[in-house]
Amino acid sequence: MKTLLFLYLGGGILLALLAIPLLARKIGPNPFYGFRVKKTLEDPNTWYEVNQYFARRQMAVGVLTAVFSAGLYSWPGIGLDGYALACLGVFVLAFGLAMAQGIRFLRKQQEK
Repeated sequence: MKTLLFLYLGGGILLALLAIPLLARKIGPNPFYGFRVKKTLEDPNTWYEVNQYFARRQMAVGVLTAVFSAGLYSWPGIGLDGYALACLGVFVLAFGLAMAQGIRFLRKQQEK
């Protein structure tokens, strides 16, 4: 179970750290890193607005994942399967919500 702790804790921290350059608008449109959809890749202004918005949520997902995985690790009586599924569930739900919010924000940007 310790391996899963390091995986989820490290993954959460890495996800949060990867959000920092996007928040600072240091990463331009590219096919590898950021909120990459056709509309953001075609327009640098849209890219920076959407990626800065999404990076806040990305950072929150990373912190939530790291905190939850560390806290749940010491939960009395939790087994390996329960721990793995709970951590994965938190990540999937939080990241899914972040993606939905990012898509909604992109659509609102396009309406302007």
